[in-house]
Amino acid sequence: MTYEDGSGRAAVRRRPTRERALTAGKVMLAWVALLWLLEAVDAASGHALDTFGIQPREASELIDVVPASFIHFGFAHVAANSIPLLVLGFVAALGGLRRFFLACALIVVADGLGVWLVAPSHTNTAGASGLIFGLFAFVVLSGFVERRPLGIVVGVLIAAYWGTSFLAGLSPTNDGVSWQGHLIGLAAGVAAAFVFRRRPSDLDRPGPA
Repeated sequence: MTYEDGSGRAAVRRRPTRERALTAGKVMLAWVALLWLLEAVDAASGHALDTFGIQPREASELIDVVPASFIHFGFAHVAANSIPLLVLGFVAALGGLRRFFLACALIVVADGLGVWLVAPSHTNTAGASGLIFGLFAFVVLSGFVERRPLGIVVGVLIAAYWGTSFLAGLSPTNDGVSWQGHLIGLAAGVAAAFVFRRRPSDLDRPGPA
């Protein structure tokens, strides 16, 4: 969508909020649907996709750093991750798809490499929870980093609603849960909020969402 900026040149207008919300919703519904599809394929193949999880400190496992975020160990596992991923991803994507995908890429890669480095030996780690913890930190902090009142309110509400659950996910006493992956994902989300923060000039200037 374009308009004339008064100088005769065409400028790009920021997409309406409704359009951005619809786009963000479609992206996250497709993302979550992909996770369910992959788990269905995994179940049908006798869990052949579980090999895409990360087994630490094995050089051949480095190629699984990214795929591991899309693989789950059973339908209960993917179900537990679906709602928080859908909600947090939707909120993050409202700030712009390019920024959202860059933040996700940073979180997934950093989390995967961190798990590869520090996870206990003889374990296999997979699932979207590292990304979810990263998106939680990204969404909660972005408003504060960018000094946006609405973003701060959204961050506070999300922290109030989910904060306790996310803190519990960092406990080393949770058997069968990669608290290391959660912690690294959270740290990566903090970094993403600063690395991909929008300056006041970016927020005020007309441009693509």
